[in-house]
This record gives sequence, C-alpha cells and structure tokens, in this order.
Amino acid sequence: MTPVHRKLASAVLTFDLESEMGTIRSELADRHSRVARTLIKEGPLRLTLVGMRAGGALREHAAEGPITIHVVEGTIVLQAAGVEHTMKTGAIVALEGGVRHDVSTSTGAMFLLTLVMVE
Repeated sequence: MTPVHRKLASAVLTFDLESEMGTIRSELADRHSRVARTLIKEGPLRLTLVGMRAGGALREHAAEGPITIHVVEGTIVLQAAGVEHTMKTGAIVALEGGVRHDVSTSTGAMFLLTLVMVE
C-alpha cells in the first residue's frame, strides 16, 4: 500500500490509531513481512506507523536527525549504539541523529516512528 503522506492541512490533525493499525494488520496478513504507513509528512517532521510480522527485521541503519520509537503493540528488540533493548507495548526510546540501530521482532509488533529530517 502507498504511504498516506498527510500534510498538516490545519492547526490540528487527528488519527484513529486502531484503524490505522487494522489497515496494517490486513496488509501483514497478505504475506508482507513489514508494512509502513507515513501518517504525517510536513516540513522536517515524519510520523510513520510500522508493522512487522513475527521474525521481521529492519537492518542496521542510521537517520541523520533524531528519532523516537514508541511500541504500540507487541515486543521489539532494538540494537542501538552497541546495546540491546527489549521494548514492549508502551515503551518509548529516543535516539539522537546518526546513531546506528536495527529493529527485530520474534512475535510481531507495531511501532510509531517519529523522525525529524535534517536539511
């Protein structure tokens, strides 16, 4: 599915997170190993909902700007700056720009990724 890419059209933009997660669950059921939906793309701000099936992973990478990861369902293992962090539903982590990291899940998970783009 194509990302949503919603620009802020007014002072307030709301989402039904459960509905967005339902869309991702449907796509994961169609045999995708990972699905990402960009909910907001405005200036330097990006908010993306990422779903991963059991055994899914994002290979090591780094973002130029700072990021946050908020686990909204399941458990992920985040390797960041040489340290392993097991993060369950409700956990939030912030990484400064340039920190190399990877994400994996043995059981499946969804998380909100917030990224500030550096220009």
